[in-house]
Amino acid sequence: MGRTAVLGTLIWLSLSAPVFAQLWSWPPTLPSWQPAPPAPEPQAAVPAEKIPLPIPAPLPKTGQPAAQAPQQAGPPPAGQPTAARAAGPGKTLTLDENQRSLVDRVSLYLSSVQTLMGDFVQVGPDGSKTEGEFYMQKPGRMRFEYHPPSPIDITADGRLVAVRNRTLDTQDLFPLSQTPLRFLLSERIDLLRETNIVGVYADDIFVTIVVEERQPLIGTNRLMMMFDAKTLQIKQWTVTDPQGYDTTVAVYNLDSTTRPDPTIFTINTSRNN
Repeated sequence: MGRTAVLGTLIWLSLSAPVFAQLWSWPPTLPSWQPAPPAPEPQAAVPAEKIPLPIPAPLPKTGQPAAQAPQQAGPPPAGQPTAARAAGPGKTLTLDENQRSLVDRVSLYLSSVQTLMGDFVQVGPDGSKTEGEFYMQKPGRMRFEYHPPSPIDITADGRLVAVRNRTLDTQDLFPLSQTPLRFLLSERIDLLRETNIVGVYADDIFVTIVVEERQPLIGTNRLMMMFDAKTLQIKQWTVTDPQGYDTTVAVYNLDSTTRPDPTIFTINTSRNN
């Protein structure tokens, strides 16, 4: 798994231009994506939850058409009703009362979730797929554990975010305050006040909210978050980097009642000294 896909999990980071260029460089080949396999059957006699199917949708800013990928439920195509149309790059969407109410409901859901754990499937811009488990404990703590052959663990301890490569025995540290995890891991989340919303969609399956963040020297990134239309439980998110390439993370088998072991959020900063 490349560093691009790893940072897709973190959504995006505020980095200097040279570091950013290093992390986001990768061969621009776009192999066909194959759907993720079904989730393994649980021990109990309960049907396994259907895994969402994240699809890469790279869109280079060269104007060339991207490789076609199978469609899944999400923002309806043009001509079908939506809660709001997406704003153009650098624009802020003007929401009506119903749309603001929808965003407020999502903010309330995100604020109400204090612990969360489950499985994830991640699809990178090149179509590569990785899987693993994630754990969240508010405020500020999160961990992504990738299955082999990926050697990556990502940990947020409330102050820092560490990207650790177990094979190379390396660890990169970033301030939590410089990543969008800062608001996802806050005890109270207000998307209307804390983000620049550029798109809101709603259908019978998903509620989708698109936010945009512009950073000096790096460019504009977009984050598309998709929630279950009935429960508002988060289902997946897609990050579009300044070059127009997507990384998608879908989550499933979610548990919001079990408290994770607090020791898994510990970052050993001495290895960076």
